[in-house]
Amino acid sequence: MASNVLTFDYEEALPRLQVLADIVSHKIILSTIEEAKTAQQIASENELPLSSTYKKIKRLQSLDILCVERISLDDTGKRVLYYKSRVKSVEFSLRKVGSVLQLERNEKACKCSNLHSELTI
Repeated sequence: MASNVLTFDYEEALPRLQVLADIVSHKIILSTIEEAKTAQQIASENELPLSSTYKKIKRLQSLDILCVERISLDDTGKRVLYYKSRVKSVEFSLRKVGSVLQLERNEKACKCSNLHSELTI
């Protein structure tokens, strides 16, 4: 298996599939594949409510789908987080035995915290 692919069995894949199927989460992931963005940028570009954007970002981070690439300070001294998708593509195989979810690592997200080159659960 390629070193840039994470593989999950059905039980571990289910929460990720639920998040990936959500339209808001989907928009956040697609918006952050190429470049890191703030929650405000993501919400604005995708016409999403900011509160929903923050809630989905937190969930995506808990599943290691999104990470903080960098932190900066705005003009008022407030921390600004820039989020980046750790996932470039998704493939799900539904089978009678051994359904599998594969997430291809986003090579442009290498600056984010450590991502196992391959994880099989």
